[in-house]
Amino acid sequence: MKSEKVSKLCDSIKNSQPMDKNILSKFIAAVATRDVEISAAESWLKAVHKYGISPQDTIALTNQMMNSGSVLTWKENSHLVVDKHSTGGVGDKMSLMLAPALAACGLKVPMLAGRGLGHTGGTIDKLESIPGFNCDLSPQQMQSIVQEIGCCIAAQNDSIAPADGLLYAIRDVTNTIDSIPLITASIISKKAAEGLHSLVLDVKCGTAAFMKTEQDATELAKSMVAVANGLGIKCKAQITAMDNPIGSHIGNSLEVIESIDVLKGKGHLDTRNLVILQGSALLLMSGVVGSSTEGEALIGQVLDDGSALTKFHEMCLQQGVNDEIAHQLCQDPLSVLPLSGQKIDIISQHSGYVNSIDSMALAEIARKHGAGRFSIEDTIIPEVGFIIKKHIGEKIESGQCWMEFYHSRQPTDDEIKQLSRSITVSKDIIDKQSRLIVVVD
Repeated sequence: MKSEKVSKLCDSIKNSQPMDKNILSKFIAAVATRDVEISAAESWLKAVHKYGISPQDTIALTNQMMNSGSVLTWKENSHLVVDKHSTGGVGDKMSLMLAPALAACGLKVPMLAGRGLGHTGGTIDKLESIPGFNCDLSPQQMQSIVQEIGCCIAAQNDSIAPADGLLYAIRDVTNTIDSIPLITASIISKKAAEGLHSLVLDVKCGTAAFMKTEQDATELAKSMVAVANGLGIKCKAQITAMDNPIGSHIGNSLEVIESIDVLKGKGHLDTRNLVILQGSALLLMSGVVGSSTEGEALIGQVLDDGSALTKFHEMCLQQGVNDEIAHQLCQDPLSVLPLSGQKIDIISQHSGYVNSIDSMALAEIARKHGAGRFSIEDTIIPEVGFIIKKHIGEKIESGQCWMEFYHSRQPTDDEIKQLSRSITVSKDIIDKQSRLIVVVD
């Protein structure tokens, strides 16, 4: 595509004028086929980042990105096709439980997910810690598996919204990552390509989130909800607190272990409650239930009666795990996903009640030890991570272990000190706060 055409788009953006839809369509198609000058794409991204674009242009951009690749279509019961997206957190493992739980409730979940980059873990990395689990599915394979069992979780690939792949890579090197319209188009284009009827967004807010303030989280949530609605998708955003880690396990294989506990009707309530919060919203939006209370009860039921675990087992089989390993995984995950043999107990220096746990400190050290990536080429070490033994509001004694650190190499003295300082203890009883801050719809 000729750079002067892209220059026209940039001029419109600078002058707060609508972008020419025909030129925009050709530009995004050229991005998808890699038939665009990188310098022209850079100029366009910088213009969007600096000046912003209107909600109408954001919808048009997202629509073009969605249609730059395959779009799943559902001939029957399309109102039951749902998904969720999270902006990422520490210990955020909801997708592993939510997809099979929703399938057990009769919904269809063609979930696309990503690998971790930065301090947050990726759903695909967690699933790939299961021997044989294949996340590299074509759109046709996704559709077939969902029609067969009700859910799948696949890695993002160039078949779906391929324009996003190049634009995201350029955003990374041009410091245009934090543009609300570009974030919105990137996320919603891939979700819309799944052929969704309903979408729940979990927008994290806090010290260990990309959006640090409620104001910033709300701005992003409103943009994504508006664009999804503009593409005909029912959508609501749940802004949730991301200061303290979610649940009890942090790390790739460790989070699979906790997820299976929750799928057995056990596990930490913090994790279970978020699954129920997101799942009940999607059940209500799909018309399967008549109220949030009914939705919460139904998600709780499929977690407790084993039907969500059965769907997880079926998903493992459909995505390449052999029958024996899938059975062992669901019965005794530690027999399939052993923890690292090297463990250090992190000890509390004070007595009282757990007031806070610094998620960011934990995530940064876990990342240094191989639980996360600094570049996309880095290899994940799945057995590295933490098991939190004492949670917010619980009583703790000085000298008591509050967290186990499973590592692959000996941590430094500074790292151990940093972990020891990542917990704060209060003399007063702490009131536990709900993760949910506000709903945007």
